[in-house]
Amino acid sequence: MITGIMMTAKRGRFIVSKKDNIAEQPGFGALLTMVAGAIDAYTFMLHGEVFAGLQTGNLILLGLNLGKGQFEMSVRYALSLLAFFLGTILIRLLQRSHWFKNADKFRRQMILAYEFMLLVIVAVIGQILPNLLTTSILSMAAAAELQEFRRLAGGPFTPLMMTGNLRTLAESSFDAIIYHETSAQQKLKVTGLIMVTFALGAGLVAGLIPLLGAFTILFPAGLIVIAFLLITFNNH
Repeated sequence: MITGIMMTAKRGRFIVSKKDNIAEQPGFGALLTMVAGAIDAYTFMLHGEVFAGLQTGNLILLGLNLGKGQFEMSVRYALSLLAFFLGTILIRLLQRSHWFKNADKFRRQMILAYEFMLLVIVAVIGQILPNLLTTSILSMAAAAELQEFRRLAGGPFTPLMMTGNLRTLAESSFDAIIYHETSAQQKLKVTGLIMVTFALGAGLVAGLIPLLGAFTILFPAGLIVIAFLLITFNNH
């Protein structure tokens, strides 16, 4: 059975064991984080300033609009929260199904294919769908990614929650610079990579929207294809 990634530090580099799980490697995590940043930027810019994955932001905006009495505006954030909730439950059903017991690779392939399908649906018919429905579809896609891919470099990981990553970045920076801890240096590299790629995904979408419009969602869809192929052809 595939075990989690096992890493040691040697000359400032990651040494990955042959029992590694590619889905927990820093490069793969960075790829997923770029997808998450891209999807959030897409829904925020084109579909009513709603986040598909950053549900903390949606919760804040929901509270602000309720407080101002803007109940119609509040619906868009509430629906995204609900879609994310339901999308998480759907993936949890797959994870608990006996069909996927000891079949992590196949389950992850299916979930990536499902996420890709949702993004393609938005690319094809998103322009004729109400914003509420489009953001709900993409919130379910973001939920699938977050629920399935939750470990990186042997520790907990989320491609969406940058607040926790910022805290980790600050902590590991302090320990690496002041106390010269090797583990902190490695954590600093991984966390920095994750934060940069999240911003990069959002930035690339912002740059592509004037050129591609609604079809910009195909950019993160292409990244998901790469992730699918990496899992498919991983030899370990």
